[in-house]
Amino acid sequence: MTTAEMFARGKQVLPGGVCSSTRLNQALGAPMYVQQAEGAHFTSIEGRRFLDMCCGHGAALLGHGHPAIRQALDATAALGLCCAFDTSHHIELAEELCRIIPCAERVRFTNSGSEATLHALRLCRAVSGRDRIIRFTGHFHGYHELTYIGGHPPASELERASQYRESAGIPEPFAQFIIALPFNDLDAVEQALKRHGHEVGTVILEPVNFNSGGILPQPGYLEGLRALTHKYEVLLFFDEIQTSFKKSPGGAQQDFGVIPDLCTIGKALGGGLPLSAICGPAPIMDRFKPAGDVQHSGTFNAPLPSILGGLAFCREISQPGFYPELLARAGRFYEKLDEIIARVGVPMQAPRHGARFGLLLGLEKPPVHYRDALAHRRDLMLEFVRQAAARGVYFHDYGGAPCHHGFSAAHAGEDLAHVLEVFEESLKNVKGRFSPR
Repeated sequence: MTTAEMFARGKQVLPGGVCSSTRLNQALGAPMYVQQAEGAHFTSIEGRRFLDMCCGHGAALLGHGHPAIRQALDATAALGLCCAFDTSHHIELAEELCRIIPCAERVRFTNSGSEATLHALRLCRAVSGRDRIIRFTGHFHGYHELTYIGGHPPASELERASQYRESAGIPEPFAQFIIALPFNDLDAVEQALKRHGHEVGTVILEPVNFNSGGILPQPGYLEGLRALTHKYEVLLFFDEIQTSFKKSPGGAQQDFGVIPDLCTIGKALGGGLPLSAICGPAPIMDRFKPAGDVQHSGTFNAPLPSILGGLAFCREISQPGFYPELLARAGRFYEKLDEIIARVGVPMQAPRHGARFGLLLGLEKPPVHYRDALAHRRDLMLEFVRQAAARGVYFHDYGGAPCHHGFSAAHAGEDLAHVLEVFEESLKNVKGRFSPR
């Protein structure tokens, strides 16, 4: 069956033909249907083999079907696939995360990043006694009503970003709890806290703004946020669903040396299986029931396959050579990537942090704010994705929007060398279509 035939079949039973909105690759005009994946590669239903530069949006840091994860699934089957129970393995994984995540003294597991941020924000409101949240334009914290407001407004809506609801079906009153500010602007945060500090209980952010192409915090910015949140007695919440494990075991808080009051981690944590977690100090986390008064529960919360996958993942990244090898490979890849961008001569920026990076076409300078990322040429990005796919390298399309791509520990040197060849060929083709707006 061809991709087109499969997509037509899917539309008969799935809204839009997909199980998740962003699985439609607009550059290709259909989802990428995968029949098998292993390591750095996957094979489509039409039998084409691709090098994967999406890697489960950052979840497959070990690569697809890593032997340790397969062994974890086999072990789970032998244990009976029990659900709705805790096991010794849950405690063991929590102990390991408390060891490696700087802010963690307690851990509460969830299945997805959206679940993690939703329950963590409920916890923040209980602890702070204040309902309003400062969040930053361009950042992403899940698809729930608590934060799916003010994240990605179009340029025409930036001045009223705090009222911008990102989906139909979100009640307008939810916007009263959101203050959306520009990233990398400490003055804006201080002014908002001076004006609304008695109402604001939480400042939430991606420490690296991957969802707008990987915008990095400016020097001193995270430290400044830490100082301001201490001053105004507001909780500092690092949403590390994406940044966790990409450059170090301890995530961005280890990388930048700034410790938040709590964080969420995920994506890679389950080794490709669904698993996220809320991490923080005991006085905050012990507000969760049954120790405290904040509810969080679920029959299928933290299923055993994911927990054993998480343990296997932590063992792999704890190997002495894991991060030195991953970061050395990243350094060589990014050096060549920058050379290609300069050689081809297309305005383009490629912000990066560990094993994830962005590609923003049409930008002359590195982006500092979400407003900068809005200058990204979506039309050219769609063409780039088409060109790369035609040559056997898969970059996922997010509607051409600035977002993130990456590689795994399974991407060998020759894999990344091939990606760079395809990158240059595809970029040259895009250059032929480039005309400044």
